[in-house]
Amino acid sequence: MASFAQWIEGARPRTLPNAVAPVIAGTGAAAWLGAASWWKALLALLVAIALIIGVNYANDYSDGIRGTDDVRAGPLRLVGSRLAAPRSVLTAAIASLLVAAVAGLVLAWFSAPWLIAVGAVCIAGAWLYTGGSKPYGYLGFGEVAVFVFFGLVAVLGTQFTQALRVDWVGGALAVAMGCLSSAVLVANNLRDIPTDTQSGKITLAVRLGDARTRLLFCGLLVVAFAVPLVLMPATPWAAVGLVALPLAVRAARPVRGGQGGKELIPVLRDTGLAMLVWALAVAGALMFG
Repeated sequence: MASFAQWIEGARPRTLPNAVAPVIAGTGAAAWLGAASWWKALLALLVAIALIIGVNYANDYSDGIRGTDDVRAGPLRLVGSRLAAPRSVLTAAIASLLVAAVAGLVLAWFSAPWLIAVGAVCIAGAWLYTGGSKPYGYLGFGEVAVFVFFGLVAVLGTQFTQALRVDWVGGALAVAMGCLSSAVLVANNLRDIPTDTQSGKITLAVRLGDARTRLLFCGLLVVAFAVPLVLMPATPWAAVGLVALPLAVRAARPVRGGQGGKELIPVLRDTGLAMLVWALAVAGALMFG
């Protein structure tokens, strides 16, 4: 039976910046429009965190029952390592997604009812990533989904629920967050190319191959760190986002150096930290610059 610490590890805390940073960025974009609402920001944060935990447990369950996680180089998986029954992990996934749904309903009620449909698509996307008969994560569309859901939807959705409109600043932030969130998944899938190929999980990394996946990771970082410069016409203080560049350089070093397997695990942490620092810095510039 899995311990409490193993359940926490199974929730994949390294991915939490993918949920937190876009909400921070979206709130900064709302503040730029003079419409930040802290209680709505907290609700959006609850939606994002519950959604990503739900995605992670659902992924653990679906990959586990398919046998995809039987042999892996990455962190612990509850079902694949036989530490938890598949039904228990599925229950945890459903509970997390229900929390996201309830918080999303409240947020939509006080913002715009049509956002309920957006939330429903997000929850469906969370399940169908590795669940169902034809999971899109097994077809190479995982990075695109992450860009859309944890970039465009998360940032612009957060901005809209507070300001009731979006603008080009929010759009630029959404692109940056989408690139950094996708980079986390690219690094994860780069590490898993050998085992995913063996198990028949055809991720984008498997399709591109090792060398081109490494180029994609670096390209995503370059786009994300060009955005603060794009935002400088709005406020020159947006350039403070470059403070996160050393973290991104550290994240890219093992990727550029050709390392693989467990040596790539720190890349997920460092990319997530870079995303979080980037979002805090740029959101702060928009709020107070």
